[in-house]
Amino acid sequence: MSSTPTQINRLADATSPYLRQHADNPVHWQPWDETALAAARDEGKLILLSIGYSACHWCHVMAHESFEDAQIAAQMNRDFINIKVDREERPDLDRIYQTAHQLLTGRGGGWPLTVFLTPDQLPFFAGTYFPRQGRQGMPGFDAVMERVVEVYRDRPEEIHEQNADMQQVLERLAAVSGEAELPGREALEDARLQLGERFDPAFGGFGSAPKFPQPVALNRLLRHYARSERSVDADRGALHMACHTLRRMALGGLYDQVGGGFARYSVDGEWMIPHFEKMLSDNALLMSVATDAHRATGDRFFRRIARETGEWALREMRLPEGGFATSLDADTSEGEGVFYLWTPDEVRDVLDADEAELVILRLGLDEKPNFEGRWHPQVHMAFSELAKRLQTPRDGLVQRWQSAQAKLRKARDERERPGRDDKALTAWNALMIRGLARAGRLLGLPEFIDAAEAAEQFVHQHLWRDGRLLASWRAGQADLPGYLDDHAFMLDALIELQQARWDSQRMAWATRLGDVLLEQFEDPRVGGFFFTAADHESLIQRPRTFTDDALPSGNGIAALALNRLACLVGEPRYSKAAERAVRAGAEQLEQTAAAQCALLDALDELIEPPEVVVVRADDNALEHWMEVANAAYQPNRLVFTPPVNAPLASAPAGETGAWVCRGHTCLPKAATPTELADRLTDTP
Repeated sequence: MSSTPTQINRLADATSPYLRQHADNPVHWQPWDETALAAARDEGKLILLSIGYSACHWCHVMAHESFEDAQIAAQMNRDFINIKVDREERPDLDRIYQTAHQLLTGRGGGWPLTVFLTPDQLPFFAGTYFPRQGRQGMPGFDAVMERVVEVYRDRPEEIHEQNADMQQVLERLAAVSGEAELPGREALEDARLQLGERFDPAFGGFGSAPKFPQPVALNRLLRHYARSERSVDADRGALHMACHTLRRMALGGLYDQVGGGFARYSVDGEWMIPHFEKMLSDNALLMSVATDAHRATGDRFFRRIARETGEWALREMRLPEGGFATSLDADTSEGEGVFYLWTPDEVRDVLDADEAELVILRLGLDEKPNFEGRWHPQVHMAFSELAKRLQTPRDGLVQRWQSAQAKLRKARDERERPGRDDKALTAWNALMIRGLARAGRLLGLPEFIDAAEAAEQFVHQHLWRDGRLLASWRAGQADLPGYLDDHAFMLDALIELQQARWDSQRMAWATRLGDVLLEQFEDPRVGGFFFTAADHESLIQRPRTFTDDALPSGNGIAALALNRLACLVGEPRYSKAAERAVRAGAEQLEQTAAAQCALLDALDELIEPPEVVVVRADDNALEHWMEVANAAYQPNRLVFTPPVNAPLASAPAGETGAWVCRGHTCLPKAATPTELADRLTDTP
């Protein structure tokens, strides 16, 4: 008798590396598709939905303990249609069922996310990691599944009533009134105060362990400082919170002292020991924060962190086609984090004696081991301290450190490397394009701009189809429709990249992205943007959120980018859509302003429109003009250098010079860089 499609494991042909990791499980895993969903409906079977991602440590643990176990697999295959989802490819499903988990359990979720659904996709029981055998008060996975089947069989009325309530709550959570007024500056102040209340003055960051970098909040604090600096009393407290946090993270174990780049989060409150996975998105956002911290303070430490983070991305995450891979795993076959660990003897084997002495002192390898009998490097002595200890000039020690760092990196590369999830996500690539373009422009790193343009071309070639973006690409395959984040983040990236290096075709693409946001994602009734397009697959909820998580909210970035696009091309319908989006999120801003920092950035530039500077000059003189235009830290200033013949709303074609516009007001043309400096210091 031949088997039906759902009686075999169907993940071998998946594009997601995470799904392919489970292709050899004895579980009859299905992708989320109509074949699997129809089988659940036709057979009246429950759906066991498992959501995770390639770099997820506990996903691997549950897979090894349960999904590779023949007895557990037989139970799963008998009682459920088993669906495996990569949360990075399907953030729509992850958002819906993470919300459901919180509603069902009263606590936040995570990964792996394990949800049991009725045949019509409604969740009625949820958890995260379940051990194979019950322990420490946690039931074993076999007992959980047995109980779920029993409850569904014996108490159908209660399940039906709960599902009806769940549907209503999900619909209510996605609804907004659209009747609020545009918030004022008090929302910006509320966020500043709320972040200050949660700030850790000793080690930086917000809240307690596990501690996440929260780059969107750090960016908000830097922007808040920049705005306050234009008033009588500069809020140096906001600057301190952002810079102290970034410094402590970059000196600690969250940052890879040998290879650059940040891990996902710290398991402790002091940024000492990370969860060792590295995500493209985190590093793209933190590279931008470090760039802006350097611009705000002039501290070359932040410049180094931004540069090293970008270099890590170019070295370890760039794909041959020009785009960027998604993540590096925390694990190798030897265990979690082993790739990053050292002993003093290993350091001495790789380095010259004077280099080894420097590294051991700088990274604390002369103290007690900090991770399973070995050392995870973090900075224990600054170069100024080392100069006194070793009686060597600081500059010489910096050069010695750079030589040692390169040798350690080369030696480490010979170890078994953590697995790389080599799919390219459009939204995360957009964040990296923006980060590289911004660092390249403001830190004088043209190779970063080159890489940003190559990634832009990759996205346009492989993920732009029929006037829309696709969400994910791997090995020549891409078919998942793009989400709000894909289109909003890409528009934001193009506007940043356009400031680094002008391209007329890029303007056309940016305008088309703005149109797609309005046509496919905006709520025409009350404003704001849904996470999925109007023609997206029908799910139990059409998600809409204004809250930041590891990524800035799509609504916030869409509003910010559309308002900037309006300033650039002189099209008011984009700025009106931006205002509608912020008004739609006004209630959330009133309740928890600090949780909506991306939306506050958009509000900031609606209250005070971005300053648009257009410079048209000969190549020989352009550098001098740009030194003036990009002086200091001005996050609400957009600087463009179109060719003389390129039409632009704020600057007539055919003339050279510089134009400064704020909102609907443009100042007289500046004929020299000195005049431009005068225009820019002219307080509006």
